[in-house]
Amino acid sequence: MGLQQSYVHGVSDTTLTGETIGRFFDRACAQWADRPALVVRHQDIRLTYGELQREVDRLTAGLLTLDLEPGDRIGIWSPNNSEWVLTQFATAKAGLILVNVNPAYRLVELEFALNKVGCKALILAERFKSSDYLGMLRELAPELPQAEPGQLQAARLPALRWVVSLGAGEQPGAIRFAELLKRGGTAERERLAALAGLLQFDEPINVQFTSGTTGNPKGATLSHHNILNNGFFVGEAMRLTDRDKICIPVPLYHCFGMVLGNLACVTHGACMVFPGEGFDALATLETVAAERCTGLHGVPTMFIAELDHPDFARFDLSSLRTGIMAGSPCPIEVMKRVVARMHMSEVTIAYGMTETSPVSFQSSTDDPLERRVGTIGRVHPHLEVKIVDPEGRIVPTGTPGELLTRGYAVMLGYWDDAERTHEAIDAARWMHTGDLATIDAEGYCNIVGRIKDLVIRGGENVYPREVEEFLYRHPKIQDVQVIGVPDERYGEELCAWIRLRQGESATGEEMIEFCRGQIAHYKVPRYYKFVDDFPMTVTGKVQKFVMREQTIAELGLKSGKTA
Repeated sequence: MGLQQSYVHGVSDTTLTGETIGRFFDRACAQWADRPALVVRHQDIRLTYGELQREVDRLTAGLLTLDLEPGDRIGIWSPNNSEWVLTQFATAKAGLILVNVNPAYRLVELEFALNKVGCKALILAERFKSSDYLGMLRELAPELPQAEPGQLQAARLPALRWVVSLGAGEQPGAIRFAELLKRGGTAERERLAALAGLLQFDEPINVQFTSGTTGNPKGATLSHHNILNNGFFVGEAMRLTDRDKICIPVPLYHCFGMVLGNLACVTHGACMVFPGEGFDALATLETVAAERCTGLHGVPTMFIAELDHPDFARFDLSSLRTGIMAGSPCPIEVMKRVVARMHMSEVTIAYGMTETSPVSFQSSTDDPLERRVGTIGRVHPHLEVKIVDPEGRIVPTGTPGELLTRGYAVMLGYWDDAERTHEAIDAARWMHTGDLATIDAEGYCNIVGRIKDLVIRGGENVYPREVEEFLYRHPKIQDVQVIGVPDERYGEELCAWIRLRQGESATGEEMIEFCRGQIAHYKVPRYYKFVDDFPMTVTGKVQKFVMREQTIAELGLKSGKTA
């Protein structure tokens, strides 16, 4: 027989949904018309599924008055709010491609994103945190205040015609979102009904920009089929029903919010609950307790912030059952605390990437705890995964290699970028993730790192993730990230960036002593940096390439390997 190979495929009795998001949404709203659908705490908004459908249809009819045709691109640049949710479903019903603009973007990134996909309309918040969105847009398009709404001709944003402001105030050249909700009439509603029969589920519906460490962001283009089915199977893994209420503090512009949050809820009649515009640990805890949420989503850093909040013990979180920890590797010790202290006995780990809609692996609510905290679970239904060596050959089970995904969830491609699409998706439609992983004989997967994060010290392969998991056991450590830095003798050495628990102090010598005799000598970090924060993306992903650059500069190392 020989060794078992690292190949798995998700077998399921449940078929894929061959519908557009709009058609599925209408059926869901009819089925659960009187059930709670949307709670937005900071806006004091509560809608049942029946009411949500009416609001979405009003917005869809309004969008159809803007001379937008199916396939046109419409951007949304906003933090989490009810308008974002309405826009997600209304654009799908109108056949418009929703372009998610990162709330942290500045001028250069905004200009690139809008022009790359040719956005004809942009819905935007007036401001968020330190970002004055309208001010930035006027800087890129100084023609806006003099333009008639819908007639914008901006030299730097040639495709953009319509600007829709989420604020209450009048903005020259723009229309207000509240006005857009009132614009549609009988003709638009009739057109909306006709569109339902014309739109196809394989058509693109969403563009999400994913930024690598180099070059411009890539626009991952996703279809109805991609994200609707992925949201459904995510909800299945969590065993969602119309009695569940999921607290969603993760950003909507990212797949975590709009697919694992919104689409997982809508496909199961569960309620979407938003605690605020952006993540705030206290608001999240208050919301879970006040709304009796049964599920909570977050990246590991969010759960750490909630668990370590000084008021944590004040809140009754006993309603919690499930939720998802994803977005970056989930430390085992953090998972254990979430299960024990937040009552999330059925919390699941999800793994994937924007390009795969996003989830390809997820733990099950009934997996043994060690499997749930120690792996990313098993492959999702209707997807295939293989682990390959650098030559592209499948490796035996338990052997690290690059994780490749194939199936309904793989994106259509990167928008207007055939070269980078071909680099990512091979001729057999395998998506190359860039992640290093192992699959065991039972099909459970472990992410051991990124190909570019792999550290080779004196000829030994070191996976930073393994070292991080060990250091998490130290009672003083709250969070830790391990990177490779250049070394003249060994090629590379390890450096650990450590966030200590409040009130603690420690030294590098202490950490070396903790590691001695417990892990192989070549895995013990040589350098230690004690920090308050890690450089992060807005979605909570740690930017190891930034850490590497800073460490090289601070230690005066000769730069060898680059990110």
